[in-house]
Amino acid sequence: QVQLVESGGGLVQAGGSLRLSCVASARTFSSYAMGWFRQAPGKEREFVGAISGSGGRTYYEDSKKGRFTISRDNAKNTVYLQMSGLKPEDTAVYYCAADSSFIASRASRPRSYDYWGQGTQVTVSS
Repeated sequence: QVQLVESGGGLVQAGGSLRLSCVASARTFSSYAMGWFRQAPGKEREFVGAISGSGGRTYYEDSKKGRFTISRDNAKNTVYLQMSGLKPEDTAVYYCAADSSFIASRASRPRSYDYWGQGTQVTVSS
């Protein structure tokens, strides 16, 4: 069982930046690919991006490229989502997720992930 705890959400003005963190309880954190998703009220959960276990490869939903950056520190069991140029439409609950059997072509599918955090709210004001 892996527990994931996100933090770093909050209220930010449009154009601002936030860095979300997700700490995992996994003993072998590097064996998990990590994904970030978000869900706005009344909408389906949306893929933001993912990072391989080693951190050597990242994958992004096309509209997030250039504004969002995912990184990880395996020594700290932590994955990060750096967000810049935030827009009101980025308002959502952001979730991190862990995948023990990562397949890049399936990175955007929530069902590919084994464990989920509780989410952290990001609100972007106009």
